[in-house]
Amino acid sequence: METRTMPDFHVEIDVQQLRPRGETACGDVFQSSIIREEGRTILVLSDGIGHGIKASVLATLTATMALKYAQLHTKPEIAARIIMETLPKGTEKESYATFTIIELEDDGKVRIVNYDNPPVLIIRNGISMQGREYELDIRGDENTGKRLLCREFTARKEDRILFMSDGVTQSGLGDQRYPLGWGMDSVEDFVISQVTRMPDISATKLARKIVNQASLNDDFSVKDDTTCGVMYFREPRKFMLITGPPFYKIKDYDFVGRVQGFNGKKIICGGTTAEIIARELNLSVEIQHGNKNIDTLPPSATMEGFEMVTEGILTLGKVEEILENYNSDTRLGDTPPEEVVKLLLQHDSIDIIVGTRINWAHQDPEQPIELELRKFVIKRIVRILVHKFFKKVKIEYV
Repeated sequence: METRTMPDFHVEIDVQQLRPRGETACGDVFQSSIIREEGRTILVLSDGIGHGIKASVLATLTATMALKYAQLHTKPEIAARIIMETLPKGTEKESYATFTIIELEDDGKVRIVNYDNPPVLIIRNGISMQGREYELDIRGDENTGKRLLCREFTARKEDRILFMSDGVTQSGLGDQRYPLGWGMDSVEDFVISQVTRMPDISATKLARKIVNQASLNDDFSVKDDTTCGVMYFREPRKFMLITGPPFYKIKDYDFVGRVQGFNGKKIICGGTTAEIIARELNLSVEIQHGNKNIDTLPPSATMEGFEMVTEGILTLGKVEEILENYNSDTRLGDTPPEEVVKLLLQHDSIDIIVGTRINWAHQDPEQPIELELRKFVIKRIVRILVHKFFKKVKIEYV
């Protein structure tokens, strides 16, 4: 029986997009799926030909099909043939969308399948590497000459994978600086210079720098939908969120010991929880009266050894709302829920300890059930963190 050694890295993933001025829909579509039971993460980027609503519909159809076939372990060349047969054809019988599929297994194995999108960049030790590349045949006379390229390699810590639409590589097209567009070679040089200058640059920041440079090439108004995604394999940043006191008061000492022994940043969401921890550790809780509040939320507080202390269920409800609506245009302020969201997004491996003792202050029959039991809110936060932000989250009920 084969034994797989699990790598000790976290995969930070982010995608940044810009669309031409005046367009309400982006013609580049990104979709993803995490299959926990198989230890697989699947990413798909599709670029619909042209831009606007029509391009968005075609790219959405392509991305949805590609993702579903990858989930079902369909051979890429078979999936590609079905997708191409499904999509409408242009005057030269070209399918109206391109796609890139990236499959990552928990042991670090990566497979990249690319049809007509710019090549995927793999950056290791400050240089671009190829990985094992081969071409897959797509059956059917109508597919003669169409190239489905596949690359495989095993990721290492500090590797980066960059995938993009041709809005990036063709930016600046016709300009005196880039008569043929920015081009893959220039994109590669730009990426390597950024990584060399900032070795720990985040996936978000690097993706944003690339689409911003593409926008600059087009005089700050991109001519085509422009997308860049970055996968960054790095040391995980650990974080703990504690909310609610343990069910049995006799467990308070063990509960606090578990919190105290955690090696990473910590926050507390809940006044009663903070009081128990402060009592057991002989610490004081200092209210920050200068905080900005949302509606009737109490201000946050500070306590030695913790990043912050906030009110419990109402704050968490707001955190869930912010995470649900979060996108690349979101700019976070400094209210307690926004500060909690910042901390969650800055970390990768998140432990959440949920105390299950009832807080009778929130047993108001007019309050929705999400506010009656904090575990429902936590479950919703965890779902978003895992599936939208690719975080590794562990919940412990006490």
